[in-house]
Amino acid sequence: MATRRIQEFLDGNKVRYVLISHSPAYTASQVAESVHIPGRSLAKVVVVVVEGRLAMAVVPATCEVDMSRLQVVTGSAGVRLADEAEFAHRFEGCQVGAEPPFGNLFGMETYVEGTLANEPCITFNAGTHTDVIVMDFVDFQRLARPILARIDMAPVDTAFYVDQL
Repeated sequence: MATRRIQEFLDGNKVRYVLISHSPAYTASQVAESVHIPGRSLAKVVVVVVEGRLAMAVVPATCEVDMSRLQVVTGSAGVRLADEAEFAHRFEGCQVGAEPPFGNLFGMETYVEGTLANEPCITFNAGTHTDVIVMDFVDFQRLARPILARIDMAPVDTAFYVDQL
């Protein structure tokens, strides 16, 4: 259902994209491996709370959200990870952990790591643990209207990603 919603949104806006189905994968690194792309090319969504409001922080799968940077970008006094119970109801039809990076479809702001804009395409979960969408970044930017900023940091354990770089 979620994948269909995203496809209808993209089709309605006349955007070209590719839908890739894969075996079930539950982490960003598993998804990247499953669809045979480098982790830096897969966008992962992290739901955060910015001064009581839910928002999306989107970073490459090989990175983590730098909460200090995000706090500066948002100009807020506090930013924290959202608990699943706080946001699961907002993503009707989506499987938890497979949210697509279109905060505007779910009533929230979207902050995207600026380095993702350097890539011609963006790849992301399409609302399930078995589907990803690949589309031109310029189309994503036009439709999602994200705030581009430096919001990532390297993961604490980079051993898995060495092969992906």
